[in-house]
Amino acid sequence: MSKQEDSPQEPQTRCQHLDFSQAMLRTNRGTVGGFFLAGRDVAWWPMGASLFASNIGSGHFVGLAGTGAASGIATAAFEWNALLLLLVLGWFFVPIYIKAGMMTMPEYLKKRFGGKRLQIYLSVLSLFICVALRISSDIFSGAIFIKLALGLDLYLAIFILLAITAIYTITAFAEVGGYESFTEKYMKAIPTVVEGDNLTISPRCYTPQADSFHIFRDAVTGDIPWPGTIFGMTIVAVWYWCTDQVIVQRCLSGKNMSHVKAACIMCGYLKLLPMFLMVMPGMVSRILYTDKVACVVPSECMKYCGTEVSCSNYAYPTLVLELMPDGLRGLMLSVMLASLMSSLTSIFNSASTLFTMDLYTKIRKQASERELLIAGRLFIILLIVISIMWVPLVQLSQNGQLFHYIESISSYLGPPIAAVFLLAIFYKRVNEQGAFWGLIIGLVVGLVRMIAEFAYGTGNCSTASNCPKIICGVHYLYFAIILFFMSILVVLAVSLVTKPIPDVHLYRLCWSLRNSTEERIDLDAEEKRQEEVDDGVEEDYPEKPHGCFRKAFALFCGLQNKGPQLTKEEEAALEKRLTDTSEKPLWRTVVNINAILLLAVAVFLHGYFA
Repeated sequence: MSKQEDSPQEPQTRCQHLDFSQAMLRTNRGTVGGFFLAGRDVAWWPMGASLFASNIGSGHFVGLAGTGAASGIATAAFEWNALLLLLVLGWFFVPIYIKAGMMTMPEYLKKRFGGKRLQIYLSVLSLFICVALRISSDIFSGAIFIKLALGLDLYLAIFILLAITAIYTITAFAEVGGYESFTEKYMKAIPTVVEGDNLTISPRCYTPQADSFHIFRDAVTGDIPWPGTIFGMTIVAVWYWCTDQVIVQRCLSGKNMSHVKAACIMCGYLKLLPMFLMVMPGMVSRILYTDKVACVVPSECMKYCGTEVSCSNYAYPTLVLELMPDGLRGLMLSVMLASLMSSLTSIFNSASTLFTMDLYTKIRKQASERELLIAGRLFIILLIVISIMWVPLVQLSQNGQLFHYIESISSYLGPPIAAVFLLAIFYKRVNEQGAFWGLIIGLVVGLVRMIAEFAYGTGNCSTASNCPKIICGVHYLYFAIILFFMSILVVLAVSLVTKPIPDVHLYRLCWSLRNSTEERIDLDAEEKRQEEVDDGVEEDYPEKPHGCFRKAFALFCGLQNKGPQLTKEEEAALEKRLTDTSEKPLWRTVVNINAILLLAVAVFLHGYFA
């Protein structure tokens, strides 16, 4: 890709007047963009590890193992699907994000379409997703592992967790007699109590599925139908891997595009592991502890795990507690809980930032820094309370299988966002009106399905759901496909009957104009100029004297008003650095070859386990 640069632009944030030192200039961390993107100085290997660690949490260990115990290996397709989308992220989405000079996903929508309502919409939806998916599922899965834990760094905890898991996975397979015996014994892992509580339970509820060792399952009767695996999962994965703030921000911090692409490849290879370190151990757990993990009679499940639906989510914790020696068990629980706490801290911080900077400042435009800090902390408390109240819905949905719950909610909320971002990048004719109504209609349709499932229940082996077939009769992955194309049609229809956005506002914001060297006039340029004027007025006020504590606080928060400022030349150099997508021909070829190898591995594994 050829080397291009944006026109010099002033940093547009509340923290414009930062103190720049020569050391800061060398690492590009004296500006808000440089700070949040780590000065774009992160190498490929820590970036790849960070991508993987940001994705993998306690919900994966509990959810993947639980669904593996209940229905076999097909759930691993959710993980392997990421191999393709990580390459799409690195090769197509990140170059546009970098050239756009943005830091957040709502900011990209604001630059691409103008106005505020898309930015506010995405911020509000992101907060809801934090409650419905991330915080509640993490709290639920972490509660299963609740033990006192050592405080460990998130990434360290994740990789210690994987190392220990690899050791006891080998031990678990040895316990059941190797892989051949594993496949045979899993198909015979039927609980001894299959009648009771005056219920007639179908054999399909407690007998392992005939296609337990196949990823691609029947298009109509399969619990994860193969068209949904190929198309529905991919749509949801576009939303998660290519438009999620946490994931994308990791990539924006890379030294250059070759490092970004290498990080995506590394993360792709790491995503091969969950099949063998999470899904299969869950299946082993069913073999060893069949009556508990595979229970179907409500009274039996209540006896084992305190819920009438299913105990499959307890497959992984049960294996850890029963199979591992005391010392290793304690370390395993410690790093698991450390991972949970670090993950929750990261989510709370991101959610608090979204609320205070994207929403609260719209209501209280003149809010002081102190007020924003207090508002952010109070919002975290509210978020925790709501998330805890949401946990019972997580426990009972989708026949008690956590990972199906996570993927179903993603299928109801993610496709409209994936549709808008794809069209925003690859079709310049799309405008703000089309994007807004596509998101709104898609959200309404998705919420109708989600609320109906919560109201009527998703049903289980002992109780059928009363949800109307017209609403809940379609598998959630098929629903994701329908919702995605419905959103695309709305976006295109509204965009084509309304005024297009002139190219002068779209340079380096969409694929067809990605290499343009023309100066872009942002759609929100007038609003930015007004913010500059307001900031300039604030700077003229006499500075009040501060005590030592307040000076230290201001220094920590980057609130200094005095100090050397960047010259126009330095600003231009910094802007060029932060928006550069050039690559050296050698390394571009190396990462391209490795991307092809990763795709070959993905095709082989899908074919082998198909």
